Order: sequence, then structure tokens, then C-alpha cells
Amino acid sequence: MNYQSTVRSESQSFPGVWFEIKRLSLSGRLELLRLVRREGRDLEFHSASDEMADQLRAREIAASIQAIYIRWGLDRIEGLCIDGEAANRDSLLDKGPEALCTEIAEAIRSECFLSETERKN
Repeated sequence: MNYQSTVRSESQSFPGVWFEIKRLSLSGRLELLRLVRREGRDLEFHSASDEMADQLRAREIAASIQAIYIRWGLDRIEGLCIDGEAANRDSLLDKGPEALCTEIAEAIRSECFLSETERKN
């Protein structure tokens, strides 16, 4: 058996851009859960409020969680140049298109955790 520890996908939002994300391992799951756990609790707390300041804080935390997923799970990105240079994880987060960051973070989250439908079954 030959096991690939990454999954390669073409972006749906940006055709011609490919990204490779890590597959989850046991130690990877533990690491990612530790990184996201505290932020997730704060997100739930602030999201439940009707106060504008709490809603803004919830959006900030959600963006921070997306960055955690990308830093942890993005192995490689191809087909994208940012300011004339080949994109990498850091340049994507600092200067890249937000829609692509969201797409990649969601792909990583989906690879790592069961979807709502999968949990129900």
C-alpha cells in the first residue's frame, strides 16, 4: 500500500490554482485540536451576543481560525503569483485573495473533520 499524506485539489474559485493539503494523522488531529480549541470557545461566546463589538470579535476569531487551518494544513500552492512572486502559505495569508483562503481553510477543515451530514449518519 502506498499512502499519500497530502491531497491535491484544484481551486473552484480560481481555476488553474492548485493546492495540496495535509491528510489528518492521529498526532496531527491532536495538534490541530489544541490550536483551534480555545479560539472555538471564544467564537461561540461572541457569536451568541447581539452586541456589535461581540459580533466584530466573532468575525476576528473566525478569521484567526481560518489562518490556523491554513498554517497547519496547507502543504503547497501552485499556479498563483502574488506581486510577481510564486505564492506560498505566508504570502497567501498576508496578501492573497480572501476567497481563496476561505476555500483552502474549508478544504482542510473538511479533510480533518466529519461534515454535519456525516455526523448525522
